Amino acid sequence: MTMTRREALLSGAGMVLAATLPQGAALAQAAPPHRGGVMTVHLGSEQRILNPALRASTGVYVITSKIIEPLVDLGTSGRPEPVLATSWAASEDGKTVTFKLREGVKWHDGKPFTSADVQYSAMEQWKVHLNYGTTLQLYLDAVETPDAHTAVFRYSRPMPLSLLLRALCDLGYIVPRHVFQGTNVLENPANTAPIGTGPYKFVEYQRGQYVIAERNPDYWREGFPYLDRIVWRFITDRSAATAALETGQVQLSAYNGLPLADIDRLKTDERFEVSTRGVEANVFNNTLEFNTRRKELSDVRVRRAIAHAVDVNFFVENFLYGLGKPATGPIPSVSTEFFPNNPVPYAFDKAASEKLLDEAGYKRGAGGIRFTLRLVPIQNGEDVPLLATFIQQSLAAVGIRVEIVQLDIAGALTNVYRDWNFDLATGWHQYRGDPAVSTTVWYRSGSPKGSPWTNQYGWQSDTVDKLIDDAATEIDPVKRKALYADFVKAVNDELPVWMLTERPFYAVTSKKVQNHHISPRWDSGDWHDTWLLPS
Repeated sequence: MTMTRREALLSGAGMVLAATLPQGAALAQAAPPHRGGVMTVHLGSEQRILNPALRASTGVYVITSKIIEPLVDLGTSGRPEPVLATSWAASEDGKTVTFKLREGVKWHDGKPFTSADVQYSAMEQWKVHLNYGTTLQLYLDAVETPDAHTAVFRYSRPMPLSLLLRALCDLGYIVPRHVFQGTNVLENPANTAPIGTGPYKFVEYQRGQYVIAERNPDYWREGFPYLDRIVWRFITDRSAATAALETGQVQLSAYNGLPLADIDRLKTDERFEVSTRGVEANVFNNTLEFNTRRKELSDVRVRRAIAHAVDVNFFVENFLYGLGKPATGPIPSVSTEFFPNNPVPYAFDKAASEKLLDEAGYKRGAGGIRFTLRLVPIQNGEDVPLLATFIQQSLAAVGIRVEIVQLDIAGALTNVYRDWNFDLATGWHQYRGDPAVSTTVWYRSGSPKGSPWTNQYGWQSDTVDKLIDDAATEIDPVKRKALYADFVKAVNDELPVWMLTERPFYAVTSKKVQNHHISPRWDSGDWHDTWLLPS
């Protein structure tokens, strides 16, 4: 039997992972952790904000999770483990969750961490501004602080504890109340010069160049961290980033930061580990968002026609080195707890696309053109402009002209999510273990204008809003899964945003880096126990 390109590459990735894990474990056992050293990390873009309580994004986490800490994070077992919270308990009706907080923790400016910081973060930043938090905490009525180390979350509808704990790994970062309260939250200088409780303290942010953080000598985990300093370098030329990695200037490139061709090539370089290890919690999709304020796109037949016009299999095999597959909707197949086992909803079918466009009243005109759309790529990765061009070519074949508007990531986010100045937008969606964490917010109405990666398409469905709210507040796991199956069917039918692909992230890590990728969201973790082999 002949292997496909995808099967061969994924098999190769598995062999690389199998080969490197024992070696990494042997190194960790053979040598004690080395203190000191500077770890340099490649980032392909910057989002101009470093506050994870305001913006949920791997581009923020990969930096600021070393500086600002959440209540809980995913441990090596893949389950939520204590960070700033030491324990938690939910009431039988699911409407009250009580967190006991870690004592003796200090902010980097020397002030004590208390429950007042948790109350402020939850009620004033997560619930009001955080792009995924506004939906997750929709029914959070209050956070009570009976003492300095207890925070009691009160909900008007049940909050499943498993959902809340998984969500707080990404949407539970705590910021200092004394720094933000009484200020313009969105313009506070701490958004770009963060003050946290984490193992590393912010030092400097030079736009377009680098961010620097240094060891926190007063960190609450005694004896940690090991590294002296972490430097994040913004290298927008991905080939230059590969060169920096190969010459030792950089030790890590995360979240598919290098050219796909280089990721494939470096799998055979013994100096590096190339794998999906440590990013299992961040499966992602390529997306196509439709601004339904545009007359043509307000017709679901046009949206479905666009989906039928794009050969996703061809794109994956020929542009993504086979590293992925067509998605079946917003809940990926790896989510065994919630995946509804549905088929791919829109197979490539040019004839069906043309028929739907004709039925919608958009027949070919002069030069065979039906209408023209503006597409804004949100430049998360190398594949995004490739997909934009592929969509442009695919839609031209059915009579839709596409003009691609090239902006940096900050400009694209502003155009799409704040100004609604787009017809189509393409980027990434990340699934974080539970649909209510960062997926349903792509579909539910009511997110604040300007919140990235939320429903800003001018599309609203009472049915979908109710399904989302009911599923997010259902304690029975069987009923939750059934509600999410209904949700997937509804949004696949209406198609306000199309999830085209399902893909794993790859990280490329120098083998000088020790104790890395040991938890499912390691690249977005705190790295307190990571160290470098001495030169």
